[in-house]
Amino acid sequence: MTASGPPYRLTAAQVALDLDTDPDRGLGSGEAAARLAAHGPNTLPAARRRGPVLRFLLQFHNPLIYVLLVSAVITAALGEHVDAVVILGVVIVNAIVGFAQEARAERALAALAALTRTTATAVRDGRPARVPSAGLVPGDVVVLEAGDKVPADLRLVRSAELKVDESALTGESAPVAKDPAPLGEAVLGDRRNMAYSGTFATYGTGAGIVTATGAGTEIGLVHRLVDQATSVQTPLTRKIARFGRVVTVAILGLAAVTFAVGVLRGQPAAEMLTAAVALAVGAIPEGLPAVVTITLAFGVARMVGRNAIVRRLPAVETLGSTTVICTDKTGTLTRNEMTVTGIAAGGDLYEVTGLGYAPEGEVTLAGAAADLAPRPAVRECLLAGLACNDARITEGTLVGDPTEGALVVSAAKAGITEAPERLDAIPFSSERRYMATLHAGGDVYVKGSVERILAMCGAQLGADGAPEPLDAAGVTAVAHAYGDRALRVLAFARAAVDPLADRLDGLPRLVFLGLQAMHDPPREEAVRAVAACRTAGVQVKMITGDHAATARAIGERIGLRGRAMTGTELAACPDAELPAAVEETAVFARVSPEQKLRLVQALQGRSHVIAMTGDGVNDAPALKQADIGVAMGRGGTEVAKESADMILTDDDFASIEAAIEEGRGVFDNLVKFIVWSLPANIGLGLVLMAAILGGGELPILPVQVLWLNMTAVLVLGLPFAVEPRDEDIMRRPPRDPSLPLVTRALTARILLVSVILLAGAFGLFHWEQAGGASLAQARTVVVNVFAATLLAYLFNCLSLDRPLLWRGVRRNPWVGAGALALIAIQALYTYAPVMNDVFRSAPLPAPAWARIAAVAAVAYALVELAKWGSRRTPGRRTR
Repeated sequence: MTASGPPYRLTAAQVALDLDTDPDRGLGSGEAAARLAAHGPNTLPAARRRGPVLRFLLQFHNPLIYVLLVSAVITAALGEHVDAVVILGVVIVNAIVGFAQEARAERALAALAALTRTTATAVRDGRPARVPSAGLVPGDVVVLEAGDKVPADLRLVRSAELKVDESALTGESAPVAKDPAPLGEAVLGDRRNMAYSGTFATYGTGAGIVTATGAGTEIGLVHRLVDQATSVQTPLTRKIARFGRVVTVAILGLAAVTFAVGVLRGQPAAEMLTAAVALAVGAIPEGLPAVVTITLAFGVARMVGRNAIVRRLPAVETLGSTTVICTDKTGTLTRNEMTVTGIAAGGDLYEVTGLGYAPEGEVTLAGAAADLAPRPAVRECLLAGLACNDARITEGTLVGDPTEGALVVSAAKAGITEAPERLDAIPFSSERRYMATLHAGGDVYVKGSVERILAMCGAQLGADGAPEPLDAAGVTAVAHAYGDRALRVLAFARAAVDPLADRLDGLPRLVFLGLQAMHDPPREEAVRAVAACRTAGVQVKMITGDHAATARAIGERIGLRGRAMTGTELAACPDAELPAAVEETAVFARVSPEQKLRLVQALQGRSHVIAMTGDGVNDAPALKQADIGVAMGRGGTEVAKESADMILTDDDFASIEAAIEEGRGVFDNLVKFIVWSLPANIGLGLVLMAAILGGGELPILPVQVLWLNMTAVLVLGLPFAVEPRDEDIMRRPPRDPSLPLVTRALTARILLVSVILLAGAFGLFHWEQAGGASLAQARTVVVNVFAATLLAYLFNCLSLDRPLLWRGVRRNPWVGAGALALIAIQALYTYAPVMNDVFRSAPLPAPAWARIAAVAAVAYALVELAKWGSRRTPGRRTR
């Protein structure tokens, strides 16, 4: 912004006057130094980050961890040092794992700043000089050449065929031709007289006056948006946090009631405090954080094998809960490689197969490979595209303009790889709207817009290669038909001049050769992935900086139908109406970075879980705001990668489908583990409560509770981390984000098993004592009742809605390994003398084992009966 208004609306002379500079001589060195001191360096401000100590301490910021820490302190104060050490060990290990896995993308601002660390050619004291871009100031005159990164926001004062690739900032897929003429009101992508920091000059030369530096540039605005975008919690962390608060309140309430009841009944306060601590430790699912982390880590490992790198563990689960994918078009749904698909020449319409810049494909006519030898018109059209061209392709890599690269490839597919020696050229300009080249022998080839080329032609090349009257109306109709398919159309013509000429001093009347139509093709795998997402109940919304017609046509090709909502319409849409409008629209065109962020926030306001894919600078704020940001690894900018939670190493949109599948599998496995593990915690709490309220001996000691939580729960819980996905996982709708982590049906099942554990453990505790068993033997029976019932219940939980049993063991061998390991561990606990001394256990006779097995068998049968009832009851959800 200058004193007179936005620079793109002013003449170059007005901008120079406002900034007190000379467009030809630039600033003096002294004035540049003074302005640098006043405005500061042309860099983006560094972000404040939390240090490693604070990040580690924040791992303890969890209600369940608070309860465990307090329990450890109380246990140590009561002299139970072994118990205290075990509790503290669990807490510290959990904190270390969380600290090591934390990968939140706060490096995004540093990556944005790196975009401006370039050198530039500035005119100082009347002479061009290379200076660090950090030293540029408003009023500097910067010279641009093809390949330069634009170092600051520039108001162009000169342009010689200058084209700038703005795709990373605006989403525009093709380089934009620049023109210094002033404009009226225009959105960012239409400001042809500006060149913005972080974009690239791809063709021609130009010069511009620096109008903004550092945080004042358009990239600086993106920087501020990234800084302001709130880092949202993932669905899993939200549910775990809510679950933790509920469990914490319940545990503290039960412990307080236990202590109060015992003291009121005359029992010693120290003894009741021990019982309350035992209750708290028993009821807290200590194994939950470890198994959640391990389950997510296994999901991450599987994702690496499917071309995705997860930078934050919960991102795996978040994709499984995704309800909407907001995706960029260029390079994500499309290949970002212009490709000729149609040729009109000699009265025939040809098609060109193949994609990208590899010369693989052919020219076809009526569905069959065309023999071009007897068709000189199409050969001449292709030769004109190759000859009138400044691009080249080396080993599949384009150097030059993508449109010209497409023409090189289309000629190569017809076997035309050499053009006559070029002697002179008239470069393309927005005023001329054509490019012409002179070649040895007097041949002149011209390419340009259809309207401009037709106006220069007096005849057209017929199918036999002879000139015939020009059918301008017919050519225009074909061009419009291509345009209706969102194809970019170029026209080609030729002329003959003096064979000895070596300069083009003007053009004679031309002979029209034909048309070539091209587009940036959709990724074939993206079309399949969009269809798979629709089957899985996931909405896909394409957000792009392209024009509405192009966006709509691309959307239809990949399966996103309906009207395209433009950035102008978005800006005019009231906040109250925006969520509904966004919900109903699948394609968004000419959208700015601020609007992308607004779109994501509107969808989140309707309780959607948003996955945002993108590759450009313009995607960074929305990537951070989304529940999960997914960046492209090959074509993506560092800004996008640093803002994202997940990076696709193959830039393949189809990998999103794989990520959703993995995420749903991870969430299923976490729910299975929680449903399986909670009865142990609740059952232990109920057993201790019953004993305290009954006034008798504790059926299980705190150290024995810790043994169960750190052996049986972990040994049997770990197989859930590698449990295979269910077959129908991608035929389900997304999980409703508003649903609790555990549904009502599953809560009822948890309570059922908890009551079975209470009845079995408490009943057998008294049964064994009544039969003459010692207190140590009776407590050993209680520990083994919990272990055996959890083992039986494990087979129930391999599927939450149908029986699996031995099939479950066959598909996941870790289940069998875990079962054998638990049997061995419990045998050691029961019969090893050292274990008897440490944990106060005692050997058991065979009849006691039979009674323990009976309780486990009853639990298994009742749970399978409950699952059968759920399947027969409409509307009961277990997922």
